[in-house]
Amino acid sequence: MPGKKEINPFLKQALELGPPLAFFFIYLRLRDDSFLIGGIEYSGFIIATIIFVPLMLAAMGILWVLTGKLSRMQIFTAFMVIFFGGLTAWFNDERFFKMKTTLVYGFFSVILGIGLLQGKSYLAYVLEDMLPMRHEGWMILTRRLCGCFAVLAVANEFVWRTMSTDLWVKIETFAFPIALMAFLMLQFSLLQRYMDDPDHQ
Repeated sequence: MPGKKEINPFLKQALELGPPLAFFFIYLRLRDDSFLIGGIEYSGFIIATIIFVPLMLAAMGILWVLTGKLSRMQIFTAFMVIFFGGLTAWFNDERFFKMKTTLVYGFFSVILGIGLLQGKSYLAYVLEDMLPMRHEGWMILTRRLCGCFAVLAVANEFVWRTMSTDLWVKIETFAFPIALMAFLMLQFSLLQRYMDDPDHQ
């Protein structure tokens, strides 16, 4: 089995962020259009979703080839995108793709919560190789991130059910990822005292 390989961090970011940004710009281009395919009329949102799925899979395939590894989070997210993207296209209903975000964030919150009830940090199981930190720190971070994912899941439900598709696409593409990144950066700075020293086992 090939080991993990390092790649240019800018290329890695481009592969991870490229497909969502592509979806955003494709949607902006197609949002006012409708397309007749096989006698069925599809909105620009549906077509943008159908294009997004193979773009994301291609980017993940390239990332896997270059790094030799995909995280469990990436694999699960890809599955959800394929599944709900497929439902969106099959039923010609954009609500499925919008609900996907709720279920992804909700799933992460539930999984982390199950680990916490068992006195474990599943977050550490995924990330401890990249971020050496003592058990206490992982438990604190896991509790906080569990809550953060729950808040994002509820927020997505509120946004897609009460606001326009235009606004949902913007919030999904930019606001949610930025909020999550800002939250994580704040937590890591607050948890510095729990970081392992190089000799800690």
